[in-house]
Amino acid sequence: MWNFISGAFLGWSLGSNDAANVFGTGVATNMIKYRTAIILIAIFVMLGAVVDGPKTIQTIGKLSELEPNQTFFVTFAAAFVLFIMSKLALPTSSSQAIVGAVIAFGLVNNSADWSMLSKIVICWILTPVGAAVISLILYPIIAFLLRPIFKNVFLYTTVIRIGIIFSGCYGAYALGGNNVANVSGVYVGTGEMTPVTASVFGGFFIALGVLTFSKNVMMAVGKDIFPLDAFTAFIAVLAHALTIHVFTFIGVPVSGSQAIVGAVLGIGLLKNFKAISLKKVTGIVSGWLATPVITGVICYLFYLTFSVVKNWI
Repeated sequence: MWNFISGAFLGWSLGSNDAANVFGTGVATNMIKYRTAIILIAIFVMLGAVVDGPKTIQTIGKLSELEPNQTFFVTFAAAFVLFIMSKLALPTSSSQAIVGAVIAFGLVNNSADWSMLSKIVICWILTPVGAAVISLILYPIIAFLLRPIFKNVFLYTTVIRIGIIFSGCYGAYALGGNNVANVSGVYVGTGEMTPVTASVFGGFFIALGVLTFSKNVMMAVGKDIFPLDAFTAFIAVLAHALTIHVFTFIGVPVSGSQAIVGAVLGIGLLKNFKAISLKKVTGIVSGWLATPVITGVICYLFYLTFSVVKNWI
C-alpha cells in the first residue's frame, strides 16, 4: 500500500501542473472563471482516464522491468520534480519525468527497452511540432467560418466562449486518457493494478491536483509565452486537445505542456513572431530537456539512500 502513496502524489502533482494546458489560455483571457475551469477539468480528466486510459497505460510499464517496491521510488521522484516545477510556475512534462525515472532503473538492471524509448522520444519531438502545425491550419479555417459574425460583438464573444469551454473539456478528456499512464502505468507493469483500476486511481488523483493547486502554472501558460486574445486562446486549446488525442490512439503518453506550448507558438508565428517571449520559451524548453535527467538521477539517489539505510538497520 505504501508504494501507492507516491503514485497518488504523482497524480496530484500532474494535475496541479497540467491543468494549465487545458484552460490556462481561457482563464488568462477572462473567457472562463478559474473556479469553473478547474471543476470542468476535474470531471473530464476523470472521464478520459476511465474511457481512454487503458490505451496508453501499459506503455510505461514496458520501458523496463521493475519490482513492486521500486515503483515507489519511480513515482515519488517524478512527483517530486513536478511539484518543484509547479512551485516555480514552470509547465513541465509528466511523461518525461516518469520515463526518466523508469529508465534509471532500466539502466541499473539492464532491462531498458530502447526501441520503446525511441518511439516515445520521437512522439515527444512531434508533439509541439504537430500542435504548432494544427494551430496554423485551424486559425485561418475557423477565422473564415466565423467571419460572418465578427461585427456582432455579443454573438462573436458568446460563440468564442462556448468554443473555449468545449475545447477545454475536450482537452481535459484527452489529458486524462493520455497522461493517466504517467501516474499508474508502472503499477500495471508490475502487476499491482489492472489497467482499469490504474485508470480510475490515476484519474482521481489528477483531478484532485487540478482542484487544489493549479493556478500558478495556469497563468504562466496563459499569459507569459505569447499574448493571446479569446479567439487565439480557443485555437490553442483545440490544437492541444487534438494533438494529445492523436497520440492516445497511437498508445504513447506525451506531454500536454509541449502540446499547448507548441500550439501557442504556432499562433505566435502566424500573428507576430516578435511578440513571442523567447526567454520564457527557452526556460520551458530547458525544463523539458532537464526533466528526464534530473528525475532519473533523483530516483536512483532515493533508491540508493533507501538501500543503504535498510542495510544499516
